[in-house]
Amino acid sequence: MIVPAGGRENAINVNAPRINQRGGICSVLDLKTEKPSYENLEQHTAALEREIYRIKRAEKMLRRQNEYLTALHETSLGLIDRLDKEELLEAVLQRAAMLTGTEHGYIYLLDSGENQMQMRVGMGFFKGQLGRRVKRGEGMGGSVWETEKALLVADYRSWERRLRDPVLDDLHSVVGIPLKDRHRVHGVIGLASVKPGRRLKQEDVAVLGRFAELALVALDKARLYAEARRELTERKRTEATLRESEQRYRLLLESSPDPIVVYNIKGQATYVNPAFEQTFGFSSSELMGKNIDFVPPKNWPETKVAIERMLNGKKIHLFETRRLTRAGRVLDVQLSSTLYNNSRGEPAGNIVTLRDISAQKKAERQLRKYHDHLEELVEARTAELAKINTQLEQEIEERKKAEDALRKREVELQAQSHHLAEVNTALKVLLKQREDDKKELGENVLSNVNQLIAPYIDRLKKSRLNTNQKTLIDILDSNLNNMISPFIIKLSFKYFNLTPMEIKVANLVKEGRTNKEIAELLCLSKNTILFHRHNIRRKLNLKNKKINLRSHLLSYDK
Repeated sequence: MIVPAGGRENAINVNAPRINQRGGICSVLDLKTEKPSYENLEQHTAALEREIYRIKRAEKMLRRQNEYLTALHETSLGLIDRLDKEELLEAVLQRAAMLTGTEHGYIYLLDSGENQMQMRVGMGFFKGQLGRRVKRGEGMGGSVWETEKALLVADYRSWERRLRDPVLDDLHSVVGIPLKDRHRVHGVIGLASVKPGRRLKQEDVAVLGRFAELALVALDKARLYAEARRELTERKRTEATLRESEQRYRLLLESSPDPIVVYNIKGQATYVNPAFEQTFGFSSSELMGKNIDFVPPKNWPETKVAIERMLNGKKIHLFETRRLTRAGRVLDVQLSSTLYNNSRGEPAGNIVTLRDISAQKKAERQLRKYHDHLEELVEARTAELAKINTQLEQEIEERKKAEDALRKREVELQAQSHHLAEVNTALKVLLKQREDDKKELGENVLSNVNQLIAPYIDRLKKSRLNTNQKTLIDILDSNLNNMISPFIIKLSFKYFNLTPMEIKVANLVKEGRTNKEIAELLCLSKNTILFHRHNIRRKLNLKNKKINLRSHLLSYDK
């Protein structure tokens, strides 16, 4: 080492390595062999400065790497303690933001419908954006989702694919990384800067990529935890259901009125219900784990066949056989049996339900006896009915003959009836003709009297007659009225209760007499005749109608 006049601080180590322009050691200066020039010393000093800068930079990178590894380690440890998905993702985002020197970060997660992503975690600027949804290709989150690659935007405000929301105008540098496994993208994690001079770099992208992997681990852990909780809940629910079902079926077996016995695969009884004990007289304690010997010898063959059928997978349903009680009494029973399996699906035993049908069988025997007796009665009754049927056939034959005679007589009566109907019709025609002739005669008589006799009698009454003549005229008028009175009554009825004078006027009108002629014949004034004509039209309902009175009166004779 050479120590110049300036002191030890300015001493030059002659054994110091020579540094090349790239910062590497190229040679060693040795003052014993050569004397360094000023240019050499200046180059050597510059190389040392570059080496010092490189070392400081390496130290900074090592320090940053150490902080990064420490953050990853602490975040990984934090994932162990946390179970909530939101808390796990928030812890990952906070560590990533701290390492990159920003306070603003977000995490999008895919919705259940997988057609949108929703911002579920937000820091700093993005805390007010929680709940924002984006579709594939929209904004930073949608673009990363679409490309499935990391994306770094230097200036979000001028980025062409940004979301057109004025709230997002404060964003500058933004980065997003997909939360992707081998199958699909589950979400997007990202960081941002709101300061114009602060830009995120590629090394920030690399750091964020590591934390994206931790975020995926957190999502998997949360999913596994949720599945475990769901499975545990389902298992507890299943166990509760099984306990409830077991209790319900046990209650059903206990309350069943039919005897029930449960066998294992060896044919040993593992359960009998109270109805079995009551019906067969065996107690549960003396039967448990034993074969129940209550099959009569005569019924063993059919019982063995039924057991073989059951073991072959066929159900035994309403099989009728016999069983013995403890007291030795034989019962007619109806038996149903089915296999049940263990947890491995192998046959573990069978459940047998028995029903005491002894009373039913006794009733059937009595019914059969009664049926046979009824058959005998039916046969006897059938023979009697056959005899009666023969008699009825004879009576029917006789009745047919009588019906033939009646039909013949009916034909004759119909012919006589037809003849009588024709005679009756002829008589009706004759009677009608007689009535018409009688009516015509009465009208003619009445008309002749009124025209040829009555006017003259009235004139005679008004002429100068002595007392005897007047008396004779009155007698003549009275007798004449008595003769024509039946015709006058009929005409009055026909003319709707007209007065006698109105009838006289009506007859003269019908004969075509004028008002003056009628007045002279009846010795009345013309106004009186007009008054009677008015009353006649009113009673015949011809008032205010343009109908000729004489034509109307003549219509009554038709």
